[in-house]
Amino acid sequence: GAISDEQMMTYRRMGSPFQGHPTPALPWVDVATGSLGQGLPIAVGVAIAGKYLDKLPYRVWVLCGDSEFAEGSIAESMDKANYYKLGNLVAILDMNRLGQRGQTEYGWDGDEYAARARAFGWHPIEVDGHDFDDIERGYQLAIQHQDHYEQPVLIVARTVKGKGISWMENQNGWHGKPVPKDKLDATIAELGGATNLTFEIPEAPAATAYVAAAADHPAPTTYELGSAVATRKAYGDGLKAVGALRPDVVVLDAEVSNSTMAEIFKEAYPDRFFEMFIAEQQMVAAAVGIGVRGYVPFASTFGAFMSRAYDFIRMAAISQANIKLCGSHAGVSIGEDGPSQMALEDIAMMRAVHGSVVLYPSDANQTVALVHEMADHDGIAYMRTTRAATPVIYEAGDVFKIGGSKVARQSDSDEVTIVAAGITLHEALKAADQLAEQGIHIRVIDLYSVKPVDYETVREALVATHGRLVVVEDHWPQGGLASAILECLATRPGSTNGFGDNFRMTHLAPSEMPGSGTPDELMDWAGISARHIIEAVRTMLD
Repeated sequence: GAISDEQMMTYRRMGSPFQGHPTPALPWVDVATGSLGQGLPIAVGVAIAGKYLDKLPYRVWVLCGDSEFAEGSIAESMDKANYYKLGNLVAILDMNRLGQRGQTEYGWDGDEYAARARAFGWHPIEVDGHDFDDIERGYQLAIQHQDHYEQPVLIVARTVKGKGISWMENQNGWHGKPVPKDKLDATIAELGGATNLTFEIPEAPAATAYVAAAADHPAPTTYELGSAVATRKAYGDGLKAVGALRPDVVVLDAEVSNSTMAEIFKEAYPDRFFEMFIAEQQMVAAAVGIGVRGYVPFASTFGAFMSRAYDFIRMAAISQANIKLCGSHAGVSIGEDGPSQMALEDIAMMRAVHGSVVLYPSDANQTVALVHEMADHDGIAYMRTTRAATPVIYEAGDVFKIGGSKVARQSDSDEVTIVAAGITLHEALKAADQLAEQGIHIRVIDLYSVKPVDYETVREALVATHGRLVVVEDHWPQGGLASAILECLATRPGSTNGFGDNFRMTHLAPSEMPGSGTPDELMDWAGISARHIIEAVRTMLD
C-alpha cells in the first residue's frame, strides 16, 4: 500500500510525517485539517475552481464530523455552495452521536441534519454508515442527482462510534484514546482478527490538458509624482495589472470590493472574481481551496475584519498555502467610521503567522509594484492599505522587493532615524521638512516590508544616527513596526555594534481606544502626527 507497516509505527512520533492530524508533510495531502469546520469551506473553494476556472467534470467529496456542524464556518460554506450552485460537491456527514466530551448537538437526529441541508439549498440523502451496499447506494444517488441538478449533496451517514467492539461501542470517553494493552488481543479478535484488505483502484479517465487564455499586455499602471492616490485604489489597479499578465490570478472579496477596490479587477475580469459576501472565514477558506488547484488567489476585506478568519489563516500556514490577503482601512487614519472599522491589530496578527510576508505600502506606485511581488511570491502574503489618498512620492520605475525598505530622506548630518510606513511615512516626511528648516536633519526609512525587515538598512541608519530611533505607526504598540525592528535586532548577533551603548528609542503609536473624528484629528490625538514626531526628535536631542 501507500504506507508501510514500518512507517505506520512512527505515527505521532518526532520527525514522522504521520502527525496527530494530516498535513502536507504527506504528499497526497493538499491542506491541513484538525481545526474543525475547515474541510468543507476549503472544499467549496476547490469545487468553485473545478466548475468556474478548470471547467473540468471532477467531483469534490468531503468527509465531515457531526461535531463540526456546530461551527459557523459550516453554515457559511453550505450557503456559498448553494449560491454558486456547486453540483460538483458532495459532503458525507459521519453522524455517530458522540463528540469529544459527550453527545453532539443533534445526536442521531438525521432528520434535523437533512432539514438544515434543505434550508441551505442542498439535497440530503440518508444512509446506514455501516452498510457498504447502502453507502454505495447513497453515492450513486448523489451522482445521479447532480447529473440533473446543479445542487450540492449532503449524505447523512448514521454510524456508531466504536462499532464492533462490545465494551466500547456507543460509549463516551474514548475519543482519541487507544485500546488498553490488556484488551488489545480480545478487541482485534472481536473485530475479526488481523486482515489484509486489497482494493482495485480504477484508472482515472484521460483529462484534457488545460490551456490558459493568452494574457493581455497593457501599459504598466503608473501615477504622477505629487498626485494624491489612496493605496487601496492602487491595490485594485495593481490587481487589474497583474490579472492582465497572469490568467492564474483570481480575486475574492467579502462584500466590500467598492472599499478595498477589488472591484477594479472584477470589472476587468468578472470570470475570475468571486464574491464571498460577509463571510470572511469562507473567503479565506475558498482562497485556500482555489490555491490547491494551482491558481493564485487574492482575498480582501477591511483589515479589522480579517481577524474573523484568523484560524483559517493560521491553518493555511500549516497547509503551506499560496494565498494573498489584503486588509484595507488601516488604523485611526480612517477617521469618522470609528474603532469598529479600524485595523489596529492586523500587523501583529499577520506577523505571527508562520512564514508570512507583511507589506504596508506608502504610495500608489509602490503598492502596484508590491502587488506584483505578492503574486510572484509562493506563500502567504498580507498587504495593509490606507483609506485616505496620500501623495505619490516614488517614481513609477522604482523597485520594491519583499524584504526591502526605502530611505525616503537622508543627509550626511542625520541625527535621528525615523521609521514609519503607510500613512505615518507622510507625517514623518512633513516632520523632516520642518526640522530641516530649523537645521535638524533626520533619516526617514519607509519600512514597507514589515516582515521580513530590511535589517541592513535599519542598522546602517542607526549607526549613522548614533542609535537614536523614533518609530511611528498607526497600529497598537504591540506587535507592529517597533516590535518587528526590536525582534530583528535582538536575534542578530552583534546587531548593535557601533551604537549599542547609545541606543535610545521612542515609540509613537495609538495607546487609547479611539473614537470618531477626522483623520487629522485622530492622528494628532493618537500622537502620530508630524507635530508629535518633531517633539520626539527634539526631546531625544535635548
